Amino acid sequence: MALLPILDQSLRGRATHPALTFGDGDAAHTLTFGDLERRSNQWAALLRARGVQRGDRLGFLLVNRVEIIDCWIACVKLGIIVVPINVLYQAREIRHIVTDADPVAVITSAARISELPDGTRAWDVEQLAAEAATHGDGTTRPAMMGDAAQSAVADADTPCALVYTSGTTGASKGAILTQGNFAANALVLNASWGMTSADRLLMTLPLFHVHGLGNGLHCWLLSGCHMQLVERFDASRAAAWFLDYQPTVFFGVPTMYVRLLELESDVATRIGAAARLFVCGSAPLPAHVLDAFQSRFGHVILERYGMTETLMNVSNPYHGERRAGTVGLPLPLTGVRIRDEAGTDVPIGTSGELWVRGPNVCAGYWRRPEATAAAFVDGWFRTGDIGVRAADGYITLEGRRSDLIISGGFNIYPREIEEWLTEQPGIREAAVVGVADPARGEVPVAYLVGDDTMDIGAVTEALRREFASFKVPRGFVRVDALPRTALGKVQKHLLPAFTAASPSPTA
Repeated sequence: MALLPILDQSLRGRATHPALTFGDGDAAHTLTFGDLERRSNQWAALLRARGVQRGDRLGFLLVNRVEIIDCWIACVKLGIIVVPINVLYQAREIRHIVTDADPVAVITSAARISELPDGTRAWDVEQLAAEAATHGDGTTRPAMMGDAAQSAVADADTPCALVYTSGTTGASKGAILTQGNFAANALVLNASWGMTSADRLLMTLPLFHVHGLGNGLHCWLLSGCHMQLVERFDASRAAAWFLDYQPTVFFGVPTMYVRLLELESDVATRIGAAARLFVCGSAPLPAHVLDAFQSRFGHVILERYGMTETLMNVSNPYHGERRAGTVGLPLPLTGVRIRDEAGTDVPIGTSGELWVRGPNVCAGYWRRPEATAAAFVDGWFRTGDIGVRAADGYITLEGRRSDLIISGGFNIYPREIEEWLTEQPGIREAAVVGVADPARGEVPVAYLVGDDTMDIGAVTEALRREFASFKVPRGFVRVDALPRTALGKVQKHLLPAFTAASPSPTA
């Protein structure tokens, strides 16, 4: 089904109900669902007046703010494809996405306009918000645009967003997520996790990521619960947020839960008493964190498994055993197979690659027919993740077919960094691997083969200019050579173990 009927259950069905609070202290502001309907209609009228057509791409490079929600709903109403851009990305990464997606414009803050590629049409979000407020009273819902040959009605196959996720080659690809993907995901999660209008959702996840955008935003809008939106997670303010707002539901990544364990015991007890559900995803949750959280907060964190390309696939049950170390059972409407390289199902208890199929799976990769063909086999999507299924159906993830590193919920593909490193003076070869980190799950470390002209201080500074902070290696190790197979493939598992005392090129 199309997405708008899902949103309308609250936008129209709960128009007078408080929907959203954002801002701090005296600047805090609350909107009803009817306010969101009105504001999104005004945004839709503005976008139409600025010439944005159905099927056009429209980017945003913004920290969490209510205008993202206004714009998202407006784009759903008009059939515009949204391109979220990670605010941690630097000019190099932004340039690739903007060049590839070719949006008609990118909505961002005035301070970040200079980071966009030359020639990009940039719209200041503050100016846009002020202008939107002048486009009618918001009572009229604009019809979806299109020429005479196009249907003006959206359906499940209507593209809704291009969300970029790095590939093993280092080239970031845009997953084409449809209205049906988002609608099915919201329906399944709300049914599986018991979301209702009585809930209170504290949203600290970034809305440029599918965890916040695909899960948080749509579970909220479908359920009609109240949401408090904050700009970003801040451990120093977490206690105040939880105690003042008293959320019943919280979606987070492992790093957030590690930081929450630093709260005083009495604070943890009070937070746990008000809540009914804590969900964790985007990276594996260490078993010791789950155990410590249960001890201090009185809740077993619900772990689940999803991807940018598929939204949610598997979840531990809301009612039933939440088994540590596993991601649970396949969600309703989603088929999951564990297969070998030949595409044959493996026996229970045997490792293999997870293949998934369902209305949650993307339509393919934007302008990447070869990547799409490689990812889909007879309607099944090859996730690249390796796992094993127990006899009772619980799935445990064991690793990744690629070299993907997940740090604090963000994906890092080493080849992108390796290729850049080998372009720097004095560096002949580079291998980047993930090493365990108690707060972020994994962090990248670079192993380098180079000569005496290699200047890691200069390389580190350049890395910080070129890449998001989470991609910058946390350590550098000089090696005489990278271990390779007879065919020249680097055997990363044979690299020396990294410790804080490992030899550094700067030593």
